[in-house]
Amino acid sequence: MMRGPVRTLLLVCSIALTSACVTSTVDEMVFNEPLEGIGDSSVVILGRRHASDYETEPDFIECVGDHITSHDQSIRVINELEFVNALYPWFEPRTAPLRPEDIERLLRQKPVAQKMAELKTEYMIWIDGATVRGDSAGSMTCAIGPGGGGCFGFGTWSDDANYEAAIWDFTDRIEVGRVNTSATGQSYMPAVVIPIPIIAPVQGAACDGLGNQLLEFLSSEY
Repeated sequence: MMRGPVRTLLLVCSIALTSACVTSTVDEMVFNEPLEGIGDSSVVILGRRHASDYETEPDFIECVGDHITSHDQSIRVINELEFVNALYPWFEPRTAPLRPEDIERLLRQKPVAQKMAELKTEYMIWIDGATVRGDSAGSMTCAIGPGGGGCFGFGTWSDDANYEAAIWDFTDRIEVGRVNTSATGQSYMPAVVIPIPIIAPVQGAACDGLGNQLLEFLSSEY
């Protein structure tokens, strides 16, 4: 079965200086999703870290896993660090599989095949991307005098989050889905004596968007 592409747009924005503004977009393409969830099988979510200019943040991977299990406790998500340590060194950045076809090569290693069988891993989800700070504007000055000190001014900057999740069926050795999420937000820091940062929850919005789409794939309740 194929579902997609499906595109949703979420805009969350309140009055500036009260709450930051975040725009989040999700694109989804799914093939052959489970009809009744994944049962007693497990799923592992891993971050791609083979790029030289960035790495997918471990806290983002943990956020997506927590989002899934908090909404459907029947889904067992294996902790990334636990999984990588258990299968060392086959999932280190330089040796991790880049294509579903590489799973066949991995399973020729008896320790890998045994451990994967023990973990009952049905799906492997690779997340690639990062959250980066963009353009900034404004200025701020701080000074200390006999009567005390303080800062005055106003600053603003943008944050951009872009992530892509590739869903691999470990049993059939094929890719069965792909989800892209992006979020952009504007953060502010006004200062009248004390700087008050108002941070746009860009990474959190991207985590929720990706987590919800993966829930639709993995959970029988969605």
